[in-house]
Amino acid sequence: MFLQEEAVLEIKERLNEVNRTFTSVVIVTPFAEMWRKFLPNTKIIPDSEHLALKSETYDLVIHSMSLHWANDPVGQLIQCRRALKPDGLFLAACFGGETLSELRIALAEAEVAITDGLSPRVAPMGGIRDLGALLQRAGFAMPVADTSKKTVTYANMAGLVTDLRNMGETNAMAQRRKTFASRALFERAGEIYANAFRVDEERIKATFEIIYLTGWAPDESQPKPLRPGSASARLADALGSTETSLPGTAPKKRI
Repeated sequence: MFLQEEAVLEIKERLNEVNRTFTSVVIVTPFAEMWRKFLPNTKIIPDSEHLALKSETYDLVIHSMSLHWANDPVGQLIQCRRALKPDGLFLAACFGGETLSELRIALAEAEVAITDGLSPRVAPMGGIRDLGALLQRAGFAMPVADTSKKTVTYANMAGLVTDLRNMGETNAMAQRRKTFASRALFERAGEIYANAFRVDEERIKATFEIIYLTGWAPDESQPKPLRPGSASARLADALGSTETSLPGTAPKKRI
């Protein structure tokens, strides 16, 4: 659970940088015990499709390491935003699209070679632009999405798969192939993985991307963007330089 713990520590660090005291907090996560170690006496609810959240009740909502499994991620974000008081803070962490890229390639190449077909062996995960756009769709103000990538090494692909099972991060897609994969498939995938993604004679690498999302419940007290063209000073004046017009254009008059 080292990746989940890293997400918890990162969210805690981000909260320390916010100049605010939160008095009503709720955490949405399947890893309740881990969060209780770091934030005891905090309300924790499971990541169900319909979240047990009351409208405009919390000043902080945390959604930790489960958004990538949601059937309706926009719905999850909207429910969290509605649960926030005006100017409340939302923080989330989830796996991003570059997670397990090496495993995805190895399994795909092996399956095509053995079965002449392809099924989703690794669940798709959202990219940083996609998830940032979801924050806007959900109605958050001042949305921010950023990413952290971690390269982990394993002795072989079997060691990586064991870690994924222990994390609860195996494939749960409804569209996955329901029959058991053959041993030959995984043996071939292990060979492809070792040949293509070896870091030295004894280790292979696996990429994990964690995307962090930040947004605020809209409130009149928050800063608003200025209307385009409403500036009262020129950038050239601020920089102490001369403004040069492009060919075919005239310099704008100062107001």
